[in-house]
Amino acid sequence: MSHPDTTPNADGSVPIKLLHDRLLVHVDDSDGDRRSSGGILIPATAAVGRRLMWARTVAIGPNVRTIHVGDQVLFDPQDHPEVELQGREYVLLRERDVHALAAARVQDGAAGLYL
Repeated sequence: MSHPDTTPNADGSVPIKLLHDRLLVHVDDSDGDRRSSGGILIPATAAVGRRLMWARTVAIGPNVRTIHVGDQVLFDPQDHPEVELQGREYVLLRERDVHALAAARVQDGAAGLYL
């Protein structure tokens, strides 16, 4: 049995059909170590409280209304299934699990971040 080709496209989107209101997002691997506003290095292994994460949407289901492929979404990474496709890690979400959206498509006079 051959597996379908899920190699990411040149734009980073993934050729996969999701069902209902599902989103497939990719968390940027560079989100390891970070710096505080004062310049202090905080290692990726440092224990922090519940922290939301930003990820880029790579595929959406037919019932997703607000989010497009390529949008940055803010979500709580706890209790969401992860999947590996072609050696890359992705997270599967429902549209209602997204807390905020950052997108390049904005209307005149509107903010680019929707909370």
